[in-house]
Amino acid sequence: MKVFFSEDHRKHFPQAELNGGQFVTPFERPSRVEYVLARLKEQGFDDIVAPGRPDMRAIHAMCTPDYLEFLETAYAQWKAGGYGGEVIAASFPARRMHFSRPPREIDGKVGYYALSSETAITGGTWDASLSSAASAQAAQAHVASGARSAFALCRPPGHHATADMYGGYCFINNAALVAEKFRSDGAERVAIVDIDFHHGNGTQDIFYDRGDVLFTSLHGAPEDAFPYYLGFEDEKGSGAGEGMNFNYAMAPGTSYDRWSEALDDSVKQVRAFGAEALVVSLGVDAYKEDPISFFKLDSPDFMDAGRRIGKLGLPTVFCMEGGYAIEAVGINTVNVLEGFEGA
Repeated sequence: MKVFFSEDHRKHFPQAELNGGQFVTPFERPSRVEYVLARLKEQGFDDIVAPGRPDMRAIHAMCTPDYLEFLETAYAQWKAGGYGGEVIAASFPARRMHFSRPPREIDGKVGYYALSSETAITGGTWDASLSSAASAQAAQAHVASGARSAFALCRPPGHHATADMYGGYCFINNAALVAEKFRSDGAERVAIVDIDFHHGNGTQDIFYDRGDVLFTSLHGAPEDAFPYYLGFEDEKGSGAGEGMNFNYAMAPGTSYDRWSEALDDSVKQVRAFGAEALVVSLGVDAYKEDPISFFKLDSPDFMDAGRRIGKLGLPTVFCMEGGYAIEAVGINTVNVLEGFEGA
């Protein structure tokens, strides 16, 4: 399996994250990638290449122009406004407030485009986000040319990003870009399976009224887990997308037995949909020792999960999402890939 990865991810390294009422070293940090790369090489995944430049037309087709302009200029606007440190949202549009357009003041503008305040923007965030998108696009091109699969080692991750909002460490939705490219390359039906512990709220939002992209997500119940406000099981899609959205919301302490039942049903839905290509949002934060999740999967479980996904036999692109038990993130990620290849 070919791996696509850019060193430009290092340009995004916030120095602080607001967590539990205090600033901590971000859980989503560059060292995550180093553990994944090391494990890939240990296990013989040595075909690791840098992507080319991102396809900006595809990014502009998916995201709103004002949002992309914001991402590109937010840090400069922040500094020009006299603010110190990194760009962190401090105010948000709230229920019953009218917010049809962003404020002029950068402090208000950040809250308009942010989903949550744990995600900081730095001077290198824009470049890192584009390099992450480029890795996903290159992986898709490789699979579209005839390969069975590819792994985009994306950082920053993407599945919380919508067409016009960022948060949950995500800025551009890499999995959505891949799905859209499969569609433009001629696939009539594309499926996205999100196995990250946190609901792929951005991906759901992008495709919720679409009948050509099936979305399934296995995640912590939104009553209990970030991102909280989407991911309920009665969210089935709307309009042309009705019946194309499947949420498997699970309680604290969920074991692999229960989780794998949800994965099997997800695979069943993909097969019934008749998908011609598959995108996997590969988060491994369902791991039992992850610091910001509450599932109880163990490392061998990820191997089995990859095997179950691989049995679909579809052209598949894996996009890296979460996983914050740093010393295990490489093992768990590569276990999924090995299980897939052995299916």
